[in-house]
Amino acid sequence: MVEILAFLGVIVGAYVLGGINGAIVTSRLLYNDDVRTHGSGNAGLTNFFRTYGGRAMFLVILIDVLKTAFPVVVGGMILESYLTFGLVQERVILGRALGGLFAMIGHAYPCFYKFRGGKAALSGGTVALFLDARVFLILLVVFVLTVAITRYVSLGSILAGIAFPVSFLFFNHGLWPTVLVFCCGAFVVFRHHTNIRRLIKGEERKQSFSGKGKT
Repeated sequence: MVEILAFLGVIVGAYVLGGINGAIVTSRLLYNDDVRTHGSGNAGLTNFFRTYGGRAMFLVILIDVLKTAFPVVVGGMILESYLTFGLVQERVILGRALGGLFAMIGHAYPCFYKFRGGKAALSGGTVALFLDARVFLILLVVFVLTVAITRYVSLGSILAGIAFPVSFLFFNHGLWPTVLVFCCGAFVVFRHHTNIRRLIKGEERKQSFSGKGKT
């Protein structure tokens, strides 16, 4: 019973905290606006940058990283303490992966904002960082190289999402954490389904890196 409550606590807590959206909070706080009423309508970092420029991006990133990192770290602590099976490190990784997945779901479908959130790419990168820094570096290289070569931020996020479970599996963290990480990567790809269609049709917007800015 205690183990079930531990799992439920991690899931619910991660989802609720994940629902705190940096782009929405910052656009309301600094611009008295809602980023979702502009551009793609997405509450993510790319749409925020295209709408308001780069001046407030640090605050968006800070909020989204912290709101993901907290349930990831606490999830690892909770399952480490209350699960009775597996080695300590296995329980920690499992708890972190579980917290990370549901923080990503909360980011994409936040209960605070009528379930209209972002695409969870930055949240996914934060999860990777706290699971295995080597995996995070691989994802960062995949993302940066893809965007630098193609100027498609969405394609960089998609390929990083695919690389997440592949690289995580390579470092052998166990079955169930790998299953959860596969779900994290698949979730990022799923959230970019409209971008995938536009990429196939050649209609996806390339990033200029200057930002639109809001006057």
